[in-house]
Amino acid sequence: MSEPKKTFLYVVVCAAGVADDVGKLINAAQEQGWGVGVIATPQGLGFIDAQAIEARTGCPIRSAWRSPGDPRPLPPADAIAVAPATFNTINKWAAGIADTLAVGVLCEAYGLGIPTAVLPYLNAAQAAHPAYRQGLERLREMGVLVADYEPHQPKAGGGRDGFRWERAVELLTPRVRSGADLARDA
Repeated sequence: MSEPKKTFLYVVVCAAGVADDVGKLINAAQEQGWGVGVIATPQGLGFIDAQAIEARTGCPIRSAWRSPGDPRPLPPADAIAVAPATFNTINKWAAGIADTLAVGVLCEAYGLGIPTAVLPYLNAAQAAHPAYRQGLERLREMGVLVADYEPHQPKAGGGRDGFRWERAVELLTPRVRSGADLARDA
């Protein structure tokens, strides 16, 4: 008898100061038995240790679209976590502007019904902009699970201590498990 298929999580990483701690989310997902693949925004690549992440996940980090006919380097996602999610990515995603692989995957996930969680990371001045509030509202209307986050002060960095990476797994697990139960019972 073959082993059951592992639940597979895409982690979308954006360019933010806490991005170098994405291993905490990868560990939390792997401890729950999930396979993990990372998709980074083009700027997000500069904030992470790609070699260490690829070694930890066993998968290449994706940041650009593949050419037609190239093999798919990651299995299909059962769930997606966007962490850290920047002001830019949240707003482009909510507006349907798929100008990077990362945002393209997020826009498509809605149509595919893939459970998605977002862990915002931005400063208070950005959070005050009406586009951010409207973007979060649109994402919630789309069924995206939005984690609570207290924005840090502008030009001060911070927020690292209060950034709960494992929250993405906590938000997604009930959705993914109930979906798997429904599929199994069909």
